[in-house]
Amino acid sequence: MFERRHLLGLEGVSAEEITFLLDSAESFKEVSEREIKKVPTLRGRTVVNLFYESSTRTRTSFEIAAKRLSADTINLSASASSASKGETLTDTARNLAAMRPDAIVVRHPSAGAPHLLARHVDCPIINAGDGAHEHPTQALLDLLTIRSHKGQIAGLTVAIVGDLLHSRVARSNLFGLRTMGARVRFVGPPTLVPPQFADLGAELVNDLHEGLRDADVIMMLRIQRERMNGRYFSSLDEYSRLYCLSVDAVAKARRDVIILHPGPMNRGVEISSTVADGPYSVIMDQVTNGVAVRMAALYVLVGRRRGIEADDGEHSTRDAGTAGGRTAGAAALPLRRAAAAE
Repeated sequence: MFERRHLLGLEGVSAEEITFLLDSAESFKEVSEREIKKVPTLRGRTVVNLFYESSTRTRTSFEIAAKRLSADTINLSASASSASKGETLTDTARNLAAMRPDAIVVRHPSAGAPHLLARHVDCPIINAGDGAHEHPTQALLDLLTIRSHKGQIAGLTVAIVGDLLHSRVARSNLFGLRTMGARVRFVGPPTLVPPQFADLGAELVNDLHEGLRDADVIMMLRIQRERMNGRYFSSLDEYSRLYCLSVDAVAKARRDVIILHPGPMNRGVEISSTVADGPYSVIMDQVTNGVAVRMAALYVLVGRRRGIEADDGEHSTRDAGTAGGRTAGAAALPLRRAAAAE
């Protein structure tokens, strides 16, 4: 079960909670394959997407996820909100809360912003990325993608390569992967792989080929130049020469390696087009799984909190899991129990 009121990060989230969310997402994947991609689970509920940073995949997938659950969605950006007139984040949240939304999805450039909102509003808050802190739903969709291709997460070696210093994706994945029993390597130049990450359980490697040796999973990260206020390497050409994922570099990993990237990709800088579009890439699977994971997060947080009737919960999860087999059935049962318990 997932008993938390909000989804603010994966630090401290248990393996049982993560598994519950992944199983729930698995049960919703079939919905996206239908001709009519919608279930009535959150009909009459309202989800606000509050984005203070640019986003394509995350914002769009949250909107699609809410609509496939039949929720109404409101999309707000910083430029179109009163923040452009000087309103504080807390005041914006309080005004939104006064309109009685059922969930607020927030992306913000400042670490801790979703935690601040969670102290001032009654509805669930879902962190869609806060500064260089965490991005929990991205990590969950990565975990779902890995589990779908590898069958399990425990025992795998996962190499995460690139700008670790500024990456909220890397932090959430480190927490989630370690909790689920994977071995995690952070690979990149010393300036972008600070030693403090070792205290969180990551192995730190500065040589790309050594870091990829025998890896089951490779996750590439882009250079986040918008967050850099200094020189972390001599030039992009030098970085690409040392850390771009090429066919030769991939050969150091296991023969059945899978390659992930949260996007957007800088082709030729952190990953070559040959690799990004090659047979080991599961990047498009990540995008597909992102909708299912965000459907699951909204279902668990909004549906359970608002006390969806047990028969509605049975209908929606049964529909979502029609073609999902054993995994979908396993997810649907606790979801029904949660609905009935409320």
